[in-house]
Amino acid sequence: MTKSSSKVAVVAAGGTGGHMFPAEALARELGARGWTVVLATDSRGDQYAHAFPAAERIALNAATFRTTDPIGAIRGGLKIMQGVGQAQKAFKRLNPAVVVGFGGYPSLPALLAAKIQGRPTVIHEQNAVLGRVNRMLAGSVSAVACAFPILEKATAKVKASAHVVGNPVRPDIQALHDRKFAAPTDRINVLVTGGSQAARLLSETVPQAFARLAEPIRLKLKVDQQSRPENLDAARAVYADAVIEAQVAPFFREMASRLGAAHLVIGRAGASTCCEIAVAGVPSVLVPLKIAMDDHQTFNARQLVDAGGAISIAEDSLSVDGLANTLQALLSDPKRLVEMAKAARSVGQPDAASRLADLVERVAG
Repeated sequence: MTKSSSKVAVVAAGGTGGHMFPAEALARELGARGWTVVLATDSRGDQYAHAFPAAERIALNAATFRTTDPIGAIRGGLKIMQGVGQAQKAFKRLNPAVVVGFGGYPSLPALLAAKIQGRPTVIHEQNAVLGRVNRMLAGSVSAVACAFPILEKATAKVKASAHVVGNPVRPDIQALHDRKFAAPTDRINVLVTGGSQAARLLSETVPQAFARLAEPIRLKLKVDQQSRPENLDAARAVYADAVIEAQVAPFFREMASRLGAAHLVIGRAGASTCCEIAVAGVPSVLVPLKIAMDDHQTFNARQLVDAGGAISIAEDSLSVDGLANTLQALLSDPKRLVEMAKAARSVGQPDAASRLADLVERVAG
């Protein structure tokens, strides 16, 4: 890293895109404010970091382990302590003013090293349930930031002191917050996102539910659906037989434009999904992932549901007929969609990256 007179912030994240993407948004905001940002991650996190705006990357040893596996726990603990040593050495050279962790085991060595050296620390929790690594550290870091106003699995003290800043979103999603939701008339645009985990359920159930809608609704539909590759042909066949205009693909580019055009979103309840829907102000039907750690997706959906912006359907309760009935009622009622859109937008935090950066700067001093 080249020498700079600017303050240095170490951003520690990795493991999944859910950790890395908010970290990247913070890094961009801090960079715009004149900070030098250093990314601390491991090999898994590095695959999401190709566009990460960091002056330097620190590779830290880290590991996950089960407490029920004593040998694995010992091995994992040793790797983490190696990572702590690597981070301490790097911090002596970089002298960071603050270390910010976004959860996941790759953030643990960096935060532990910062605590040992007495450096200011911040953690950000993307989900409505405090993750395991953040849970370990929340009581001893300088500040806890979170995306949702509820923070399950946190102590009463941590809940009382946590800063609700939202979940940083991409600029193209942020820009959707100021647009006006237009009620559907001759065309009803529906965006179906599945995510990579347990996406088969939505890939199979959603097209069949749409096929059972009344013909006047079906003829107005324009569906963009993400689907697992092995379910593409079956989904396309169902839509074709039902005379529904649909584009089915494993991945869509320009998701912001699709989200901005949608009159309804159907998908899982990951933290990024819920926060992007809220910022964009789009009605949604959410099916929380049953196997998500600590059932965090159910809690993620709660803010939108409580506001009136979403309907949440438990995986065990999802059926073709039930979903069809829900969709028929929603898509037949443009006024309700407008009300849901307004409710969703009311809980969105389009300035989450700025709010988080403000907190980081206050902690750094």
